Amino acid sequence: MVQGPTYFSSAELTHVLTHYNIGVISQIRPLVAGNAHAPKVVITSDQGSYLLKRRPHGKDDPARVAFAHSVQALLEQRKFPVARLATTCEGTTMLCIDGHLYELFNFVVGTRYDGTAESTLDAGRQLANFHAAVANLIPPWLPTPAIFHNSSTVRRHIAAGNYFKQTAEWNALAASLNAMYDSSSQKVNDCGFALWRNQMIHGDWHQGNMLFSEGKVVGVLDFDSMKSAPTVMDVANGMLHFSMATGRPNPIDWPDYLDQAKLIQLLDGYRQIGTITLQQLTALPDLMIESLIAEAVLPIAATGKFGTLDGLNFLKMIDRKCRWIDNNRRILNEAIFA
Repeated sequence: MVQGPTYFSSAELTHVLTHYNIGVISQIRPLVAGNAHAPKVVITSDQGSYLLKRRPHGKDDPARVAFAHSVQALLEQRKFPVARLATTCEGTTMLCIDGHLYELFNFVVGTRYDGTAESTLDAGRQLANFHAAVANLIPPWLPTPAIFHNSSTVRRHIAAGNYFKQTAEWNALAASLNAMYDSSSQKVNDCGFALWRNQMIHGDWHQGNMLFSEGKVVGVLDFDSMKSAPTVMDVANGMLHFSMATGRPNPIDWPDYLDQAKLIQLLDGYRQIGTITLQQLTALPDLMIESLIAEAVLPIAATGKFGTLDGLNFLKMIDRKCRWIDNNRRILNEAIFA
């Protein structure tokens, strides 16, 4: 039995691997990474190395997985750095057995994000390459309208505070988050959001979904969050994720600031290939505020936590970082428009 946060049984692995022709297997080892409910193993055979993944429930809709696979095939054709999908003996790229959905990828050798300027710039360049590759892609289903901008769902969850007692502290925090979210949503609308072109975007562009080698992105790993929206939303989200300053176990101790150098490096990398209008550049600080609040509020509303972190402390940290962005608009805009 190969164990992890969730695991494959030996019988399950044997059954699944009979559907693939990958040669003589010499080693199978667990890989603990990403979603804890999606078990993964690395398989070494005389034909190469592979990553086998069982999709978690909620992310195993065959139609959406098939679309994600079609995106990966398109990106591979266009020389974009993705992991190649292995096909089953039946010629498919996904395998459905006993209500579970499996994928087998050619293993990508790379390391996690190292924080260097070279890696950050290339993450921006590859985001622009991704947008160009999927610019005219039309999915076979209606893309989700759930975006982080001007979302009634975000506002509803801020107001509910399901996991927190309605104390004066919580009420003040909720009021602060809601006021900043409303203000930033309005500022983005004033920049002409309704007129910006929608296309398929990645929806989750951050360093945890990438592998790097010598300052270059060698693998983008996750296409489950794709949606139809303006491309600048990916840029703002990427700038935010790459510039988050953390480093301590408790989010209450995380610093207020964002790493401005990494924030601009991601943007500069994107602009080497992609295009952002002046109105969209103006909206970037407010899009980052919206993204910060939305990405924290939605999971915390569901569980009371952000991953393993205390939800209330995490939201306090989010409030501080949003205020830092708001208070440093002039400095950020000078860097963005430099």
